[in-house]
Amino acid sequence: MKMKEGEIADDYPLPKRKIRWLGLIFFVLLHIVAIIGTPLYAYYRGITAPEFWWFLLYALVTGMSITVGYHRLFAHCTYEASPILRFFLLFFGAATFEESALKWASQHRQHHLFTDTEHDPYGVNQGFWHAHIGWILFWRHRTNYNNVKDLRRSKLVSHQHDHHEWWSIGGGLILPMLIAWWIGHPLGGFIMAVCLRIVIVLHSSFFVNSFAHTFGTRPYNQANSARDNWIGALLTNGEGFHNFHHRFPSDYRNGIRWYHWDPTKWCIYVFSKFGLAWDLRRTSDQRIAAAAGH
Repeated sequence: MKMKEGEIADDYPLPKRKIRWLGLIFFVLLHIVAIIGTPLYAYYRGITAPEFWWFLLYALVTGMSITVGYHRLFAHCTYEASPILRFFLLFFGAATFEESALKWASQHRQHHLFTDTEHDPYGVNQGFWHAHIGWILFWRHRTNYNNVKDLRRSKLVSHQHDHHEWWSIGGGLILPMLIAWWIGHPLGGFIMAVCLRIVIVLHSSFFVNSFAHTFGTRPYNQANSARDNWIGALLTNGEGFHNFHHRFPSDYRNGIRWYHWDPTKWCIYVFSKFGLAWDLRRTSDQRIAAAAGH
């Protein structure tokens, strides 16, 4: 989905920066419970194997739903997906409290169009802190949904957007608490499978905006701050090969070599083998080589 240069600048002039108090309170409380509550719970109650594995599994599923779903499917349309896969990616993506796929994709497309300018919602040119989390807590940009008209045509995507709070509560709070109650540890489930999980997944997403635009190499594109970084890839389920991604955003891969850590790519590939995903878009080796040669 393409926008004309200046469309956002003309129709959406930047307002003054303002604090999002509800979001700020939510983030502070979430971090307090995760950072302080987890070690206290581990010390006084102990963490059982079922608690730990449920936390780890749900963190993986919800985190991958952002990279596989929100990012590479909805924001960039790098492959096609079956209705059942789209539903699960929307449900578990909402469980991260990163808002709706429609809003996420709109902001991300704006980021690609206006990278490192004042109209980049989370441009690192405004500082590492701003790119990481400040852009959420001190909101300045209005979301321009004109750049996601293709996604709006999906009834499922539109429903998730219009009711994303309930999707988030259902997937982010109720489901993990039900499983935690079933295994006999509701308090540990709330602290770890809800609060700690959300904190970890959120910062994994935020590292793409901050870390992957600050540290690393730029083998394919010198025009903006996006960088390739192995550490970033480990922290973000493969999104750390960010310089390649900004040069070839329609490629379903970020790590193009077999040894590149990109579990998101592998997950999409596995889905394709089961008929849940198809039309996986790949950039030709010739174009990649040409870009590497600048």
